[in-house]
Amino acid sequence: MDAVTPGKRCRYRTIWISDIHLGTRGCNAAMLIDFLDHTDSDVLYLVGDIIDGWRMRKRFYWPTTHNDVVRRIMKRVRRGTRVVYIPGNHDEMFRQFSGLSFGGIEIRRRAIHETADGRKLLVLHGDEFDTVMLAHRWLAYVGDAAYGLLMRLNIVVNGVRQAFKLPYWSLSKHAKHKVKNAVAFISRFEEVVAHAAGDRGVDGVVCGHIHNAEIREIGGIAYYNDGDWVEGCTALVEHFDGRMEVLHWAEAIAVRERAAARPVRLAA
Repeated sequence: MDAVTPGKRCRYRTIWISDIHLGTRGCNAAMLIDFLDHTDSDVLYLVGDIIDGWRMRKRFYWPTTHNDVVRRIMKRVRRGTRVVYIPGNHDEMFRQFSGLSFGGIEIRRRAIHETADGRKLLVLHGDEFDTVMLAHRWLAYVGDAAYGLLMRLNIVVNGVRQAFKLPYWSLSKHAKHKVKNAVAFISRFEEVVAHAAGDRGVDGVVCGHIHNAEIREIGGIAYYNDGDWVEGCTALVEHFDGRMEVLHWAEAIAVRERAAARPVRLAA
């Protein structure tokens, strides 16, 4: 992963990020700022849940770091990066503006991305395939409240780890992968999304929503999930040859810090 090289910005053809949840305490804004400061791309897709409208309706929370994330995204627009914003369920209030552009940011309900090697990828948030969201919206709100509690615990745990100079670790992500039903839901979600993409005649699909970064092939369809910036702190990138990769930024920072701490050998 070239992006961990100290003092170097790594350039990609395309970057996908989602589920930032600005406006919540669980948002890892500082880590996302570090990512934005070390990467560049021709195209940036914001694949939903960038701002958490659900949480902000209950309680307003907007620290300086969340402004800094927005400023960095707008700076990319000014530098010529094409930025496409596909609202999710937590920022669904922006879906009414689909087809319009604000400040150079294109708002779309979904998009088709063509990779450098000629593949067509459907890009969408993914909540339209979440049966809980579709059939039981009240249950989704209950689940969101429970998830918020888990994220507050996550902040406490990582505060303690930071005091002991330990790297970032996601309590919520660990819990999710330990629960059998959650694992089954993730697998089913991925299969449904890939099948829907196949029905639309594309080669693959990029989504977010379930906070689980993944690259896999399902029934001949390439499935990509860019993860989130609450639990995993991940991004999906396309290299200039069309190769796709998930960047795990907590790991990238740890590698970079180890490289910076390595003693410099002087020539004899």
